[in-house]
Amino acid sequence: MHLKSLLLALVAGTGAFPTKDHKKVARANDTSTDRLVFCHFMIGISSNRQSSADYDDDMIRAKELGIDAFALNIGVDPYTDTQLQYAYKSAADNDMKVFISFDFNWYHVDQAAAVGQKIAQYAGESAQLIVDGKVFVSSFAGDGIDVARIESSAGTDIFWAPNYHPGQGNFDDVDSALNWMGWDNDGNNKAPKPHASVTVAGGDQAYIDALGDKPYLAPASGWFFTHFGGEVPYSKNWVFPGDLLWYNRWREILELGPRFVEIVTWNDYGESHYIGPLSSPHTDDGASKWVMDMPHGGWLEMSRPFIAAYKAGETSPDQHIGDEKLIYWYRPTPRDVECDSTDTTMGGSPDNSTGNFFRGRPDGWETMQDEVFVVSLLTSPGTIQVTSGSVEQSFEASAGASAFAVEMGVGQQKFSLVRDGQTVMSETSLKDIVEECICGLYNFNAYVGVVPAEETIDQLDSIGLAMLTQGLNAPCPTNTLGASASRATTA
Repeated sequence: MHLKSLLLALVAGTGAFPTKDHKKVARANDTSTDRLVFCHFMIGISSNRQSSADYDDDMIRAKELGIDAFALNIGVDPYTDTQLQYAYKSAADNDMKVFISFDFNWYHVDQAAAVGQKIAQYAGESAQLIVDGKVFVSSFAGDGIDVARIESSAGTDIFWAPNYHPGQGNFDDVDSALNWMGWDNDGNNKAPKPHASVTVAGGDQAYIDALGDKPYLAPASGWFFTHFGGEVPYSKNWVFPGDLLWYNRWREILELGPRFVEIVTWNDYGESHYIGPLSSPHTDDGASKWVMDMPHGGWLEMSRPFIAAYKAGETSPDQHIGDEKLIYWYRPTPRDVECDSTDTTMGGSPDNSTGNFFRGRPDGWETMQDEVFVVSLLTSPGTIQVTSGSVEQSFEASAGASAFAVEMGVGQQKFSLVRDGQTVMSETSLKDIVEECICGLYNFNAYVGVVPAEETIDQLDSIGLAMLTQGLNAPCPTNTLGASASRATTA
């Protein structure tokens, strides 16, 4: 996780807080159901939004998908309250819920009073998520904070669901807990190693054991790739294994049946686990280098029947498939393409005090497979035909949700559904796989597409591209998807 601002001192608000009776408001707004789906939303890159209307599209899309609330990740930036006010108003206008997630990259565990005061500012808002009669609050990290002082300063009962870590945080103080690690890892925030591997399911069990009979807030994420070099002070460069994670994780969620699920994330472009649109208004922290022309909207469509099945308490999404679709994704280049001469991580003397910076290919690149991934959502059986460059392969897909992988081939990518010898639907992707360094980089992000194709091409706007050229060592034409020229942006 990364927030753009580098402010390290808390700007503590001293203004008056609402005088509403928070407990009465909580009873009136209680939206408790057996199961709720949240999605993590980064306020830190939303400082360019000018009104609540700038949040409307996000709220509408999320609600229509079945997401119940956005977890609004905040630091201590001067624009935080302005953007929270916009987000809460937009949520209210669109019958959506939101709650604050305090990011302890910026807050500190000795600031319990400040955390409580911030909760108090928004506890009475009609869009505030209320669970079991309490104001729902979460965090990124925060182990060891004084929860009693938070609640005292908030002046209301809170449903505290932080991102504590088993063996570190006091789980006696929580109502639930978020497991952020939605990716297989080595137990030390990097990709699995031969001698160290923790699966997401293993993380689930650790949290369930720590929580006892308290409800678990389980993560669901599709990807992780970050590639900041010395051009920014927050240099970091690694991947977690993605591949078919988005599909496989939702299968796990349906079997596990936790009370809460949090999608990681809606708009953290810097770590490539966004499912929201590229066009969603945001500033550029430098991630545009690997995010441009890499929409993830297809993952929204793939998750739709899984979310419906989860809320219905079912273990299969098959009965919730409406319109038939194929969702496909792949990296834009094979993993062994050599980009050392132009990649942004190769020069300068980046700060590696965090241990997260590596030169060249991202740490963990070996865990990614050179494959093209396809998920079919069908109402009756059919044949899935995939052409990846010179590689052609067909699969017999049953009715329901199925997943397939095809060897990655350089060139055009084509996907078809065939029944009784007739093509039902077919699309050629707007993004070729190339053996070249796109914008000079090692780009391990995923391109996600849908058959039938989406009506509009999802693109970054000019503000979202503001830092595109910073640190680049190769040409990088902008927003080339669908252009009449070559699909590939080459060095």
